[in-house]
Amino acid sequence: MWTLLARRLLQAIPVLIGISLITFVLIYYLPADPARMYAGPSASAETVARIRHELGLDQPFWTQYTRYMARVLGGDLGFSYRKQIAVTTLILDRIPYTFALILGGVFFELLIGLPVGIASAIARGRWADRVGMFIALLGVSAPPFWLGLLLLYWFGFRIPVFPLGGPGGLDHLVLPALTAGLGGAAWYARMMRSSTLDILGQDYVRTARAKGARDLRVILRHVLPNALNPIITMAGMDIPWFIGGVVLVERVINWPGLGRLAVEAIETVDVPLILGTVIFTAILVVLSGILIDVVQGLVDPRVRHGRT
Repeated sequence: MWTLLARRLLQAIPVLIGISLITFVLIYYLPADPARMYAGPSASAETVARIRHELGLDQPFWTQYTRYMARVLGGDLGFSYRKQIAVTTLILDRIPYTFALILGGVFFELLIGLPVGIASAIARGRWADRVGMFIALLGVSAPPFWLGLLLLYWFGFRIPVFPLGGPGGLDHLVLPALTAGLGGAAWYARMMRSSTLDILGQDYVRTARAKGARDLRVILRHVLPNALNPIITMAGMDIPWFIGGVVLVERVINWPGLGRLAVEAIETVDVPLILGTVIFTAILVVLSGILIDVVQGLVDPRVRHGRT
């Protein structure tokens, strides 16, 4: 297990370096001038040049990159130009909201997707199956920003059951989490249906039914535990997607998470904040992937010994 963990950590190093380098290159050749954005539109050329020198933006690319990475390795992600506060502080203030949205999204996609998939498999070929798969197709096809606006309009404005947006209690989390989870619920419904149909055709299920076991008992005791195995793996793989994929949801629902912070940084050309959010998000994605590998290694010895 320790060998697996060490191997995954070593593999993560060039990934993180590559992400930081690509991001730095894109920002370095950005048409907008961060010094001008920092100084304001009415600042003189001399003021802009002085700010550019103070921020180190007049130095060669590799000098800027190596100095920045040296600070990052020391735990310093820089200082936000626009917000005048440490980038690490801004990220740590926003990350609880993103984690809450991730957990809520996973909860709703499992809560909706698993029952729909099981019901569709049990009613294979009948109207319940067709309705369930139509809902799944609709969930896969609908863009998150459209779902978010639709949910806000109906359940925040027309039928004011939930708040229109912003942070707060659990009721404020429902619409953002539902928006983030509906697309995944569709995939879970399709996968659960396929997995359940496969298990229903196994010999031990037919044997249990031949012994007179009721359908509900067969589903709960024999089908469901085995059909959930691929779902557990998929749920773990969903976490990296949620970390980087909730930007639109946070923007539409006005949720103060890490994705919205990154969008604000891009709009204002806040270079340290852009780099900080990208690198921090990349670290979270890599660590979540390593965690998934470790959990799979504990369950499957083939993964632990590098055979898969």
